Amino acid sequence: MDVLSDIFETVQLRGTLYFRTDFSHPWGVTVPPLGRATRFHYVRAGSCWLQLGEMAPVQLNCGDFALVPGGLSHVLTSAPDQSAPPLEALLCQANFRGDGCLVLHGGDPQAATQLVCGHFSFARGADHPLLRAMPDRIIITAADRERRRWLSAVLDLLATTIFHDPHAPVGVVRRLSEVVLLEALRSAEDEAPEVRRMIAGFADPRVGRAIALIHREPERPWTIDSLAREAAMSRTRFAARFRALIGTTPIAYLSEWRLQRAAALLASSSRPVGEIAHACGYTNAASFARAFAKRFGETPNRFRQSSRPAEVG
Repeated sequence: MDVLSDIFETVQLRGTLYFRTDFSHPWGVTVPPLGRATRFHYVRAGSCWLQLGEMAPVQLNCGDFALVPGGLSHVLTSAPDQSAPPLEALLCQANFRGDGCLVLHGGDPQAATQLVCGHFSFARGADHPLLRAMPDRIIITAADRERRRWLSAVLDLLATTIFHDPHAPVGVVRRLSEVVLLEALRSAEDEAPEVRRMIAGFADPRVGRAIALIHREPERPWTIDSLAREAAMSRTRFAARFRALIGTTPIAYLSEWRLQRAAALLASSSRPVGEIAHACGYTNAASFARAFAKRFGETPNRFRQSSRPAEVG
């Protein structure tokens, strides 16, 4: 099992906004904060400056890729201290209605700076140690990408699709961008040591096996002893290694994963609550309802209702 892909499928990673830009100096844009969101910026041509909070501004050059996992506000400009109107103003000027790919500043092929930008959202209540381990900013330079051929190939394909195929299906662009995010996290070695440690845990022959089993069979009555046996380790060594790599205990990881899986099933299926409870490792619906309400602040049925889009008409 690819645990990383399973995590993002369960927390319902979805690309919700894509745009390309053709900017010539002077220009700037302020991207607003947004909870449960991750954004990326890929410099296809030229360069720009990225300013995030109190961090020192950093220049992004052609081929560089920046990821802002925490949904924090940030500024992109052609030069430091350049004025930067809010993104909403640019969207309004372009009359963008949220469908397809937005092109800012007219699609000028001679523009000095060309960017591909994306916006990902996560499900309400989505959580995982990996999400909490992400830093505020990850930058992968063009030189870094030379060592990551998968990331380079998918980024190039995404940029080519957005710039040269304006009628490309939105679903294709979304899937490409989701693969970009997965590969970027696998490539984020120097910028995100906590993420690197956790991904190493997923790949660890012993701890990784236990995690894969939790993901594959959350309904099994796992204990720390049974997980340690599957990992071919003593209980003490297994617990210590699991915590060192993943940042939490095996049972805490198991409990949170079961609830995340349950939330995803409630939001995406019509399966009865009792059936979902059993599929996620709970012996009865009452104990599941208590655990779910404690974690998400509402009953499973209310969570399901509030997670469904309102009917129109």
